[in-house]
Amino acid sequence: PSAKFHVASMTRDGEDKDRSRSRDKKDSRPRSRDSKDRGARSKAEDHGVDTMKITDDDAAFILGKGGKTKEKIARVSGAEIELFERDLVLEIRGPKIKRKRAKKYCEGVMAQRTGPVNVTEEYDDDDLTMLNVPQEAVGFVTGRAGNFLRSIEEEWCTLMFFCEVDGSRGRGREYEKLAIFGEIRGRRGAELKVLSAVETKVPGYLDRIRNEVLDRDRGKDETGTWGTDTMTFKDDELSYALGKQGGTRKKLERSSQAVVQYVGNVALFSGTKSERRRAKEYMRWLFDQLAGPVYVEGWEERDDCTVVEVPSECIGYITGARRATLGTMEEEWGTLMFFMNKQEDRRGANRTEKLAIFGCERARRGAELKVMSGVETKSPGYYTRGVREKVSDKKGFDTDRLVFRDDELSYALGKEGATRKKLETASGAILQYVGNVAFIGGVKKERSRCREFIQWLLAQRRGTVTISDVGHRDDCTEVHIPENCKGWVTGNRGSELRRMEMQSSTYMFMALDERGEERLLIFSADAGSKTGDKGRMGAERLVNELVQEKLDRAAGAALTVEDAALAGGAGQTQGAQQGAVQVDDAGTAVEGRTHDQGLGDDVQAE
Repeated sequence: PSAKFHVASMTRDGEDKDRSRSRDKKDSRPRSRDSKDRGARSKAEDHGVDTMKITDDDAAFILGKGGKTKEKIARVSGAEIELFERDLVLEIRGPKIKRKRAKKYCEGVMAQRTGPVNVTEEYDDDDLTMLNVPQEAVGFVTGRAGNFLRSIEEEWCTLMFFCEVDGSRGRGREYEKLAIFGEIRGRRGAELKVLSAVETKVPGYLDRIRNEVLDRDRGKDETGTWGTDTMTFKDDELSYALGKQGGTRKKLERSSQAVVQYVGNVALFSGTKSERRRAKEYMRWLFDQLAGPVYVEGWEERDDCTVVEVPSECIGYITGARRATLGTMEEEWGTLMFFMNKQEDRRGANRTEKLAIFGCERARRGAELKVMSGVETKSPGYYTRGVREKVSDKKGFDTDRLVFRDDELSYALGKEGATRKKLETASGAILQYVGNVAFIGGVKKERSRCREFIQWLLAQRRGTVTISDVGHRDDCTEVHIPENCKGWVTGNRGSELRRMEMQSSTYMFMALDERGEERLLIFSADAGSKTGDKGRMGAERLVNELVQEKLDRAAGAALTVEDAALAGGAGQTQGAQQGAVQVDDAGTAVEGRTHDQGLGDDVQAE
């Protein structure tokens, strides 16, 4: 039977940890190396390592289902956490304050195993919000099997649990204390979400604690302007401000970058002064549109606004039925979008209308390019006539342009735009095709990465790509696949690679190194995590699973023939062994999808 393969991980100076790495072609184990590990990472001056000795039961609690609890603690604290289950040791790495928080969170999680957590003053490292929840709303806030609290933790990157402060907790108390750990924005978002749920069960509860809620964490952010403003709605106004399934509220929250939540008929806006101002302005414009078209005076001077001129014949196409197309773009990019024109601009033929896009710079650019792509479809050349290629030297956010030939465009687009989306996600840049022009938005590193991905993609149409060295890159993992598994991993016409790319949001292909040896390269700006499905780590696990599946099949075929040989007697042993080899060869070729086929037909994969 086949032994379980393993990936030989690399230490930061490039040495193999287990010293077992070999270049023997007969080695049946995949070997991988994440190029980021070869360079030294910059660390804070107080970066260090703490360890905690835990019990077997504690280890299960810390790990959680599928490792999710450990990942959550690491995400909220900002520290790296490693659980060595054999030695029952928890290793915490990072700056001092992050290690302290991670250790505190681990202790809190472990304490829940035996009863309620006792929270003392030592628990507050400027990362704690305590909220009184009325006893009759505790079950509603917790949700079935704690699912509601877990969903809030996931949304706002927090850690939350009910606790006792003075040593007493139970049904006889009027309130339960809910501890919320995390950064100031995450804690505020989680707190207001809980308050919104409580208000549903206990109407008027916000009025009882209004001052406490509004004054919490005032001025405690980096800008010193953190605070909370409110706006009260009438009943008919509330449903409009909320939108279908809360879509309008979420749109305002993402575009303004403030925390926007409705507690009863009261809208609360939390954030810095500028974020709160934007949120209230956007809300006012939404209600003004009920009375007629809105025009934003002085939009040219705003740092949160982009205006696109849309030809009149394309307005319906961009808006969509009942505003569906605009709404989809708003949801995708986290922006607020509406058409605006002064009354005098509405006269005359061949007019255009101004489409205002509000949000952060990256979101505005993504939405703008999406609009331009749509207009270009209806009116070819409107934006791209005379446009040339451009490569910016700006380190910050900017946009490059790359002009495609017709045959290159269809290949770089892929079926239903799948290839474009893949390159965009893996590179971390904004990639949009406007006519035959690829617009690449992002910081310099993201733009350069995206251009490289496009060049490699187009080069694959002509044959095998050679990428000599990826050791200097922080966005690549190379995996050495056993020779008899390559066709199985790539799949028929590259189908398996495409499936794994989509599942992990990466860009993957076979390429030659400087010695002419072929290996699988996994590219993504997202390194991923040890338990998550996305990023390079997620893709590497998928590859490993395919390799193991192939090795198990080959081992099973060999055992079947060996058993037949033993049953047939000693005189037939030699023939049966030859049959085993033939069966194994047939399995590789027929299940097949030979490596040459998988790689040579990669051109057609899209």
